[in-house]
Amino acid sequence: AGDLAAALVAEPIAEAPFEKIFAFDEELVIVAPANHPPIGKKGSLPRTVLVFEHGCPHRKRLEDWYARRQQMPERTIELASYHAILGCVVAGMGISLIPKSVLTTFPERKRLSVHSLARTENGAQTVLIWRKGAGSANVRAMEEILRGGPRPAARID
Repeated sequence: AGDLAAALVAEPIAEAPFEKIFAFDEELVIVAPANHPPIGKKGSLPRTVLVFEHGCPHRKRLEDWYARRQQMPERTIELASYHAILGCVVAGMGISLIPKSVLTTFPERKRLSVHSLARTENGAQTVLIWRKGAGSANVRAMEEILRGGPRPAARID
């Protein structure tokens, strides 16, 4: 609708309507209540997952993670923020897959257990996207920051 000039989003995204530039890599982890036994090892997986709504790439990754283990969660609870998800994890409602960096913003971090994923499953790229043909001066400035400095000016001979 043109309300946003650009956004930082996790891959994958629809290619057609957007231009994009790599911003940074994220490490993904599974979070559970403190003292939770290891997750993903032999045995059953937690029955309830706490996720964002359909379309969230981290939700899709968690669903795929379960599917690769020939299991699916019995219950999926959709929430609207990382802090709501983490609060529900602390309360013992279920587990979630989140960027590890989010934990630095959560004051009750000590009430969570963090479970690492395999190297092939723990990575996510974050990109800056904007609508094709709608790059503004602000978007170009952000693009320069992400590229590590101003781009050389085009030569006119």
